Amino acid sequence: MPTFLSEFSLIDRYFARREQPRRDAVLGIGDDCALLAGRPGHELAVSTDMLIEGRHFFADVPPATLGHKALAVNLSDLAAMGAEPRAFTLALALPDAGAARQGWLEAFAHGLFALADRHGCELVGGDTTAGPLNICITVFGDVPSGQALRRNAAQPGDDIWVSGTLGDARLALGALRGEWTLAAHALPALRHALQMPEPRISLGIALRGIAHAALDLSDGLAGDLAHILRRSNVAARVDVDALPRSAALRAQPLSIQRRCAIEGGDDYELCFTAPPSQRDTLLALAARIGVPLTRIGTIDALADPPAGNTTAIDSHAVHWYDASGAPIGTTWRSFDHFHAE
Repeated sequence: MPTFLSEFSLIDRYFARREQPRRDAVLGIGDDCALLAGRPGHELAVSTDMLIEGRHFFADVPPATLGHKALAVNLSDLAAMGAEPRAFTLALALPDAGAARQGWLEAFAHGLFALADRHGCELVGGDTTAGPLNICITVFGDVPSGQALRRNAAQPGDDIWVSGTLGDARLALGALRGEWTLAAHALPALRHALQMPEPRISLGIALRGIAHAALDLSDGLAGDLAHILRRSNVAARVDVDALPRSAALRAQPLSIQRRCAIEGGDDYELCFTAPPSQRDTLLALAARIGVPLTRIGTIDALADPPAGNTTAIDSHAVHWYDASGAPIGTTWRSFDHFHAE
Protein backbone atom coordinates (compact mmCIF):
# COMPACT_ATOMS: atom_id res chain seq x y z
CA MET A 1 0.00 0.00 0.00
CA PRO A 2 1.24 3.53 -0.66
CA THR A 3 2.29 5.46 2.44
CA PHE A 4 0.04 8.37 1.50
CA LEU A 5 -3.12 8.70 -0.56
CA SER A 6 -4.23 11.84 -2.35
CA GLU A 7 -7.88 12.82 -2.23
CA PHE A 8 -8.64 11.34 -5.64
CA SER A 9 -6.56 8.19 -5.20
CA LEU A 10 -8.40 7.57 -1.92
CA ILE A 11 -11.77 7.83 -3.67
CA ASP A 12 -10.57 5.70 -6.57
CA ARG A 13 -9.15 2.96 -4.34
CA TYR A 14 -11.97 2.58 -1.79
CA PHE A 15 -15.17 4.11 -3.13
CA ALA A 16 -15.25 3.96 -6.97
CA ARG A 17 -16.84 0.58 -7.75
CA ARG A 18 -16.39 0.09 -11.47
CA GLU A 19 -17.20 -3.61 -11.27
CA GLN A 20 -20.71 -2.81 -10.02
CA PRO A 21 -23.34 -2.11 -12.71
CA ARG A 22 -25.20 1.14 -12.19
CA ARG A 23 -28.70 0.66 -10.86
CA ASP A 24 -30.19 4.14 -10.98
CA ALA A 25 -27.50 6.69 -11.75
CA VAL A 26 -27.27 7.98 -15.29
CA LEU A 27 -23.90 9.43 -14.22
CA GLY A 28 -22.15 8.55 -10.98
CA ILE A 29 -18.75 9.19 -9.40
CA GLY A 30 -16.25 11.19 -11.45
CA ASP A 31 -18.10 14.31 -12.58
CA ASP A 32 -19.19 17.53 -10.90
CA CYS A 33 -22.66 16.14 -10.22
CA ALA A 34 -24.34 12.76 -10.28
CA LEU A 35 -27.35 12.37 -12.53
CA LEU A 36 -30.36 10.33 -11.41
CA ALA A 37 -33.16 9.51 -13.83
CA GLY A 38 -36.57 10.49 -12.50
CA ARG A 39 -39.16 7.75 -12.17
CA PRO A 40 -42.63 8.52 -13.53
CA GLY A 41 -45.29 8.73 -10.85
CA HIS A 42 -42.77 8.98 -8.00
CA GLU A 43 -41.41 11.66 -5.69
CA LEU A 44 -37.76 11.86 -4.68
CA ALA A 45 -37.10 11.53 -0.93
CA VAL A 46 -33.82 13.08 0.27
CA SER A 47 -32.22 13.03 3.72
CA THR A 48 -28.83 13.87 5.25
CA ASP A 49 -27.20 12.75 8.49
CA MET A 50 -23.78 13.53 9.93
CA LEU A 51 -21.73 11.39 12.35
CA ILE A 52 -18.88 13.05 14.25
CA GLU A 53 -16.28 11.19 16.28
CA GLY A 54 -16.71 11.80 19.99
CA ARG A 55 -20.26 13.04 19.46
CA HIS A 56 -21.99 10.18 17.68
CA PHE A 57 -19.49 7.34 18.07
CA PHE A 58 -16.48 6.35 20.16
CA ALA A 59 -13.00 6.60 18.68
CA ASP A 60 -12.44 2.85 19.02
CA VAL A 61 -15.59 1.72 17.18
CA PRO A 62 -14.70 -0.89 14.51
CA PRO A 63 -14.61 0.84 11.12
CA ALA A 64 -16.78 -1.80 9.40
CA THR A 65 -19.57 -1.26 11.92
CA LEU A 66 -19.15 2.50 11.57
CA GLY A 67 -19.54 2.19 7.79
CA HIS A 68 -22.74 0.23 8.35
CA LYS A 69 -24.19 2.68 10.86
CA ALA A 70 -23.31 5.78 8.85
CA LEU A 71 -25.52 4.54 6.01
CA ALA A 72 -28.10 2.80 8.23
CA VAL A 73 -29.15 5.98 10.04
CA ASN A 74 -29.82 7.61 6.68
CA LEU A 75 -31.68 4.63 5.24
CA SER A 76 -33.82 4.70 8.38
CA ASP A 77 -35.06 8.15 7.35
CA LEU A 78 -36.13 6.72 3.98
CA ALA A 79 -37.88 3.86 5.78
CA ALA A 80 -39.80 6.36 7.90
CA MET A 81 -41.17 7.96 4.72
CA GLY A 82 -42.01 4.66 3.03
CA ALA A 83 -39.34 5.31 0.39
CA GLU A 84 -37.27 2.78 -1.54
CA PRO A 85 -33.51 3.53 -1.50
CA ARG A 86 -31.88 4.54 -4.78
CA ALA A 87 -28.53 6.24 -4.21
CA PHE A 88 -26.33 8.09 -1.72
CA THR A 89 -23.41 10.48 -1.51
CA LEU A 90 -20.59 10.38 1.04
CA ALA A 91 -18.66 13.36 2.43
CA LEU A 92 -15.75 12.13 4.55
CA ALA A 93 -13.31 14.16 6.65
CA LEU A 94 -10.25 12.18 7.78
CA PRO A 95 -7.42 13.17 10.14
CA ASP A 96 -4.93 11.67 7.69
CA ALA A 97 -4.63 9.33 4.70
CA GLY A 98 -1.42 7.58 5.65
CA ALA A 99 -0.65 3.87 5.61
CA ALA A 100 -2.23 3.24 9.02
CA ARG A 101 -5.48 4.82 7.86
CA GLN A 102 -5.76 2.65 4.76
CA GLY A 103 -6.74 -0.51 6.63
CA TRP A 104 -9.40 1.56 8.39
CA LEU A 105 -10.71 2.80 5.04
CA GLU A 106 -10.90 -0.69 3.59
CA ALA A 107 -12.94 -1.97 6.55
CA PHE A 108 -15.14 1.15 6.60
CA ALA A 109 -15.92 0.77 2.89
CA HIS A 110 -16.68 -2.94 3.38
CA GLY A 111 -19.28 -2.22 6.08
CA LEU A 112 -20.74 0.66 4.09
CA PHE A 113 -21.14 -1.26 0.84
CA ALA A 114 -22.40 -4.46 2.48
CA LEU A 115 -25.48 -2.56 3.65
CA ALA A 116 -25.74 -0.50 0.47
CA ASP A 117 -25.74 -3.62 -1.72
CA ARG A 118 -28.37 -5.27 0.45
CA HIS A 119 -30.74 -2.38 -0.28
CA GLY A 120 -29.68 -1.70 -3.88
CA CYS A 121 -28.40 1.76 -2.93
CA GLU A 122 -25.60 3.11 -5.14
CA LEU A 123 -22.82 5.50 -4.11
CA VAL A 124 -22.94 8.26 -6.73
CA GLY A 125 -20.58 10.96 -5.42
CA GLY A 126 -19.35 12.97 -2.47
CA ASP A 127 -16.23 14.63 -1.15
CA THR A 128 -13.17 13.94 1.00
CA THR A 129 -11.07 16.37 3.02
CA ALA A 130 -8.62 16.52 5.92
CA GLY A 131 -10.05 17.22 9.35
CA PRO A 132 -11.49 15.58 12.47
CA LEU A 133 -13.25 12.31 11.60
CA ASN A 134 -16.66 13.30 10.26
CA ILE A 135 -18.99 11.25 8.05
CA CYS A 136 -21.87 12.92 6.23
CA ILE A 137 -24.18 10.89 3.99
CA THR A 138 -27.08 12.06 1.85
CA VAL A 139 -29.54 9.42 0.67
CA PHE A 140 -32.03 9.50 -2.18
CA GLY A 141 -35.12 7.32 -2.42
CA ASP A 142 -38.34 6.96 -4.36
CA VAL A 143 -41.89 6.92 -3.09
CA PRO A 144 -45.05 6.82 -5.24
CA SER A 145 -46.58 10.25 -5.55
CA GLY A 146 -48.88 11.07 -2.65
CA GLN A 147 -47.97 7.93 -0.67
CA ALA A 148 -45.11 9.20 1.51
CA LEU A 149 -45.53 8.64 5.25
CA ARG A 150 -45.37 12.03 6.92
CA ARG A 151 -45.34 13.41 10.44
CA ASN A 152 -48.39 15.62 9.99
CA ALA A 153 -51.04 12.98 9.30
CA ALA A 154 -51.83 11.46 12.72
CA GLN A 155 -55.55 11.52 13.57
CA PRO A 156 -57.42 11.35 16.90
CA GLY A 157 -58.31 7.74 17.61
CA ASP A 158 -55.23 6.34 15.87
CA ASP A 159 -53.22 3.62 17.57
CA ILE A 160 -49.53 4.32 18.16
CA TRP A 161 -47.17 1.50 17.16
CA VAL A 162 -43.44 0.89 17.34
CA SER A 163 -41.31 -1.74 15.64
CA GLY A 164 -38.71 -3.97 17.27
CA THR A 165 -37.59 -3.25 20.82
CA LEU A 166 -36.61 0.04 22.41
CA GLY A 167 -33.75 1.05 24.67
CA ASP A 168 -30.95 -1.44 23.99
CA ALA A 169 -28.72 1.13 22.29
CA ARG A 170 -29.06 3.50 25.26
CA LEU A 171 -28.43 0.62 27.68
CA ALA A 172 -25.20 -0.20 25.83
CA LEU A 173 -24.16 3.45 25.76
CA GLY A 174 -24.70 3.75 29.50
CA ALA A 175 -22.55 0.69 30.12
CA LEU A 176 -19.76 1.99 27.88
CA ARG A 177 -19.90 5.36 29.67
CA GLY A 178 -19.79 3.67 33.08
CA GLU A 179 -23.27 4.87 34.10
CA TRP A 180 -24.24 1.32 35.08
CA THR A 181 -22.76 -2.17 35.08
CA LEU A 182 -24.10 -4.98 32.89
CA ALA A 183 -23.41 -8.70 32.88
CA ALA A 184 -20.51 -9.43 30.54
CA HIS A 185 -22.56 -11.89 28.49
CA ALA A 186 -25.21 -9.24 27.73
CA LEU A 187 -22.91 -6.53 26.39
CA PRO A 188 -22.06 -7.93 22.89
CA ALA A 189 -25.70 -8.03 21.77
CA LEU A 190 -26.36 -4.60 23.25
CA ARG A 191 -23.27 -3.15 21.59
CA HIS A 192 -24.52 -4.63 18.32
CA ALA A 193 -27.82 -2.78 18.78
CA LEU A 194 -25.91 0.48 19.27
CA GLN A 195 -23.43 0.05 16.43
CA MET A 196 -25.37 -1.96 13.82
CA PRO A 197 -28.96 -0.68 13.66
CA GLU A 198 -31.19 -2.25 11.03
CA PRO A 199 -33.10 0.25 8.87
CA ARG A 200 -36.72 -0.88 8.55
CA ILE A 201 -36.97 -0.38 4.80
CA SER A 202 -39.35 -3.28 4.10
CA LEU A 203 -41.64 -2.19 6.92
CA GLY A 204 -41.75 1.42 5.76
CA ILE A 205 -42.68 0.41 2.23
CA ALA A 206 -45.34 -2.01 3.51
CA LEU A 207 -46.91 0.73 5.68
CA ARG A 208 -47.90 2.82 2.66
CA GLY A 209 -51.68 3.08 2.64
CA ILE A 210 -51.92 1.57 6.15
CA ALA A 211 -50.21 4.04 8.47
CA HIS A 212 -51.21 7.67 8.80
CA ALA A 213 -48.06 9.28 10.26
CA ALA A 214 -44.57 7.89 10.86
CA LEU A 215 -40.98 8.69 11.80
CA ASP A 216 -37.89 6.83 12.91
CA LEU A 217 -36.74 6.84 16.54
CA SER A 218 -33.29 8.39 16.42
CA ASP A 219 -33.31 10.68 19.48
CA GLY A 220 -35.71 8.80 21.77
CA LEU A 221 -39.44 8.06 21.89
CA ALA A 222 -40.33 11.01 24.14
CA GLY A 223 -38.97 13.67 21.81
CA ASP A 224 -39.53 11.93 18.49
CA LEU A 225 -43.20 11.14 19.12
CA ALA A 226 -43.66 14.79 20.10
CA HIS A 227 -42.64 15.74 16.53
CA ILE A 228 -45.66 13.84 15.20
CA LEU A 229 -47.92 15.46 17.77
CA ARG A 230 -46.81 19.00 16.93
CA ARG A 231 -46.97 18.51 13.18
CA SER A 232 -50.36 16.78 13.38
CA ASN A 233 -51.75 19.10 16.07
CA VAL A 234 -52.78 16.26 18.36
CA ALA A 235 -51.90 14.76 21.76
CA ALA A 236 -51.11 11.20 22.84
CA ARG A 237 -51.51 8.66 25.62
CA VAL A 238 -48.73 6.07 25.97
CA ASP A 239 -48.67 2.97 28.18
CA VAL A 240 -45.05 2.80 29.36
CA ASP A 241 -45.48 -0.80 30.47
CA ALA A 242 -46.37 -1.77 26.90
CA LEU A 243 -43.09 -0.51 25.46
CA PRO A 244 -41.27 -3.47 23.87
CA ARG A 245 -38.01 -4.23 25.67
CA SER A 246 -35.40 -6.94 25.32
CA ALA A 247 -34.74 -9.45 28.09
CA ALA A 248 -31.47 -7.63 28.83
CA LEU A 249 -33.28 -4.35 29.40
CA ARG A 250 -36.08 -5.97 31.40
CA ALA A 251 -33.41 -7.33 33.75
CA GLN A 252 -32.53 -3.77 34.80
CA PRO A 253 -34.21 -1.69 37.52
CA LEU A 254 -37.46 -0.12 36.34
CA SER A 255 -35.97 3.39 36.40
CA ILE A 256 -33.25 2.34 33.93
CA GLN A 257 -35.74 0.46 31.77
CA ARG A 258 -37.91 3.53 31.40
CA ARG A 259 -35.02 5.90 30.92
CA CYS A 260 -33.57 3.79 28.11
CA ALA A 261 -36.83 2.94 26.35
CA ILE A 262 -38.36 6.42 26.57
CA GLU A 263 -35.43 8.85 26.52
CA GLY A 264 -32.74 6.78 24.82
CA GLY A 265 -31.82 7.39 21.20
CA ASP A 266 -30.18 5.34 18.45
CA ASP A 267 -32.98 2.76 18.26
CA TYR A 268 -33.81 3.52 14.60
CA GLU A 269 -37.11 1.69 14.93
CA LEU A 270 -40.24 3.09 13.30
CA CYS A 271 -42.96 4.79 15.31
CA PHE A 272 -46.22 5.24 13.44
CA THR A 273 -49.93 5.80 13.87
CA ALA A 274 -52.72 3.85 12.21
CA PRO A 275 -56.49 3.51 12.65
CA PRO A 276 -57.74 0.68 14.90
CA SER A 277 -59.29 -0.96 11.83
CA GLN A 278 -55.74 -1.84 10.70
CA ARG A 279 -54.76 -3.85 13.80
CA ASP A 280 -55.19 -7.29 12.24
CA THR A 281 -53.50 -6.14 9.04
CA LEU A 282 -50.51 -4.87 10.99
CA LEU A 283 -50.14 -8.02 13.06
CA ALA A 284 -50.24 -10.09 9.86
CA LEU A 285 -47.69 -7.74 8.31
CA ALA A 286 -45.38 -8.15 11.31
CA ALA A 287 -45.49 -11.93 10.94
CA ARG A 288 -44.92 -11.75 7.18
CA ILE A 289 -41.83 -9.52 7.26
CA GLY A 290 -40.44 -10.78 10.56
CA VAL A 291 -40.45 -7.44 12.36
CA PRO A 292 -42.31 -7.30 15.69
CA LEU A 293 -44.88 -4.50 15.99
CA THR A 294 -46.25 -3.35 19.34
CA ARG A 295 -49.23 -1.09 20.03
CA ILE A 296 -48.18 1.34 22.77
CA GLY A 297 -50.87 4.02 22.93
CA THR A 298 -53.41 6.21 21.22
CA ILE A 299 -53.63 9.61 19.57
CA ASP A 300 -56.01 12.07 21.25
CA ALA A 301 -57.58 15.31 20.12
CA LEU A 302 -56.16 18.43 21.68
CA ALA A 303 -57.70 19.61 24.93
CA ASP A 304 -59.53 22.93 24.67
CA PRO A 305 -57.58 25.79 26.27
CA PRO A 306 -59.13 27.43 29.33
CA ALA A 307 -61.79 30.05 28.61
CA GLY A 308 -60.26 33.38 27.69
CA ASN A 309 -56.82 31.84 27.21
CA THR A 310 -55.80 31.76 23.57
CA THR A 311 -52.28 30.51 24.20
CA ALA A 312 -51.52 26.82 23.78
CA ILE A 313 -51.37 24.85 27.01
CA ASP A 314 -49.52 21.55 27.31
CA SER A 315 -51.46 20.46 24.27
CA HIS A 316 -48.91 18.51 22.31
CA ALA A 317 -47.53 16.57 25.28
CA VAL A 318 -47.26 12.83 25.52
CA HIS A 319 -49.27 11.72 28.56
CA TRP A 320 -47.69 8.67 30.18
CA TYR A 321 -49.63 5.93 31.96
CA ASP A 322 -48.79 2.56 33.47
CA ALA A 323 -50.54 -0.72 32.65
CA SER A 324 -53.26 -0.06 35.24
CA GLY A 325 -54.14 3.24 33.57
CA ALA A 326 -52.66 5.36 36.35
CA PRO A 327 -50.91 8.52 35.13
CA ILE A 328 -47.18 8.77 35.66
CA GLY A 329 -46.32 12.21 36.94
CA THR A 330 -42.95 12.77 35.36
CA THR A 331 -41.53 14.48 32.31
CA TRP A 332 -39.20 12.57 30.05
CA ARG A 333 -37.13 14.19 27.35
CA SER A 334 -34.99 12.93 24.51
CA PHE A 335 -31.48 13.62 23.33
CA ASP A 336 -30.77 17.15 22.09
CA HIS A 337 -27.53 17.85 20.24
CA PHE A 338 -27.16 21.25 21.90
CA HIS A 339 -28.30 20.18 25.37
CA ALA A 340 -26.67 16.77 25.63
CA GLU A 341 -26.49 14.68 28.76
